[in-house]
Amino acid sequence: MDNRAIGVFDSGLGGLTAAQELLGLLPYEHIIYLGDSYNMPYGEKPQDKIIEMSRRNLQFLLEKDVKAVFVACGTATSNALEILIKESPVPVFGVVEPAVREAVECTKNGNIGLLATKASVRAGTYEELIKKLAPEISVTAKACPKFATMVEDGIFDKDDIRVYEAVQEYLPPLKFANVDTIILGCTHYPLLSDVISEYMGGKVRLISAGAAAARSICSYLCKNGMTAEREFHKTEYYTTGDFARFAHTAQLMLKRDISSELIEIEPFDQTQNM
Repeated sequence: MDNRAIGVFDSGLGGLTAAQELLGLLPYEHIIYLGDSYNMPYGEKPQDKIIEMSRRNLQFLLEKDVKAVFVACGTATSNALEILIKESPVPVFGVVEPAVREAVECTKNGNIGLLATKASVRAGTYEELIKKLAPEISVTAKACPKFATMVEDGIFDKDDIRVYEAVQEYLPPLKFANVDTIILGCTHYPLLSDVISEYMGGKVRLISAGAAAARSICSYLCKNGMTAEREFHKTEYYTTGDFARFAHTAQLMLKRDISSELIEIEPFDQTQNM
């Protein structure tokens, strides 16, 4: 048993979907969640800035004496995971590999779609791993810069015309490619699953990168005797952004008020050396 917390970070609120998946699998864990909303969206930033911000997030969580770190952000995973793994004294998990493995196992026609941020698509991490595992599979990747920002603003109802118009803008290439499996490569995107499924048709399987990673982390902690005892369940939320905005959108996403568990912190000084 290990009663230390699991640290989770994302560029903002999207990683809450992954943290909820993890809590569903490991309900007695102490979760410390960091949403770097001040710097959101990561997907529009250059790689060096993404690495710098990811290192800051990692350091914040390590100072909380966590037993593992969950990078619940597709952009940070695609651009910084290997660096974080090397620099961390505790295990660090990302969202790319688990999602890719599930998608490769799931596809029937060998056509996989990827919806992700500009930075994730530019990094090519998802595509490279798919080709490594199954060279015969065709990948159609589409950057969706509006999706994460919309979710951060609480705009994810499938009947909202803004959501529908964004889906119409981004998804036609995947439909044309006849994909039967789509990786939701950003943890904000599961909030848009209903409208994506409606547009693509019910037979297309959606793979949530955050949910796939949560299942992988659960397996690792259980196999290595690192799960917590029952009485240690606790959640803490931190944001570098606006408290009220974070709490409001989190309540829309989680269907509960987290304001008593939320702390607003100062944005990290990115000019300071590690």
